[in-house]
Amino acid sequence: MSWRVGSYMFPLIREPPTVAVFDANGNIIREEKLPRVFGLPVRMDLIRRAFLAEFTARLQPKGRDPLAGKRTTARSFGVGLGIARVPRIPGVGRAAFINSAVGGHLAHPPRVEKRIHESINKKEKYLATASALAATSIKDLVIKRGHVFKAESVPVLIEDDVELKLSRAREARELLSKLGLWDDIERAARRTRIRAGKGKRRGRRYITPRSILFILNSHTSPLAKAVSNFPGVDVAEPSYVNVLQLAPGGVPGRLTVIVASALRILEERFSRVMM
Repeated sequence: MSWRVGSYMFPLIREPPTVAVFDANGNIIREEKLPRVFGLPVRMDLIRRAFLAEFTARLQPKGRDPLAGKRTTARSFGVGLGIARVPRIPGVGRAAFINSAVGGHLAHPPRVEKRIHESINKKEKYLATASALAATSIKDLVIKRGHVFKAESVPVLIEDDVELKLSRAREARELLSKLGLWDDIERAARRTRIRAGKGKRRGRRYITPRSILFILNSHTSPLAKAVSNFPGVDVAEPSYVNVLQLAPGGVPGRLTVIVASALRILEERFSRVMM
């Protein structure tokens, strides 16, 4: 078996595992084999590149006013006065304009023209997303990433009606406890801490580790709203899930909960698997 992206073939390194499907009470109702995309090799290099490309795409260019620190009448008084030949304000004598003076211009300020967006080819990004998705089914990678859970297999699959039945955070917590995933939410809550530096007064006071990723049919469904306030939880739709969510920080192996019908959408999205 292999995976075709354009004219390139990538071998499937393993047979996709078979995982249990749970109902709203946390009971196993059947087993389902994961799509072949979950058998892809985990390309750490591509995942890292795709993460940097998607992360830097969200950064807003910033720069200084070109005339900042330069709106002054300061000029050099010349030589022979026994003072440094720096620009000074007439009648006051205080140094200005230069970067070593109070209120002077910055030596090498940030510029709006600076290229901060890392680029990546479409096929590489496509394969990186598929590879990051495959990493969610490798238990060792999920544990290595720091997640704490008691589930027998990953990702955890839930039945379609669970997304519509559970509408309260208490009900979602009970389900996650039965699935053996609530420990990871508690880990994220324990490790939430105040950021060091100036960022704490710029709208990003706290740092919260990433915990569970829910891939649901809609980010406005009852279950999505029920889990949205849990520490470190993200909700994504199968058609738009990306490397930022599957491999935060460029590290693959995120603990993931997928609804059964969303799994079929993922299979269709990454359907370029060849025999």
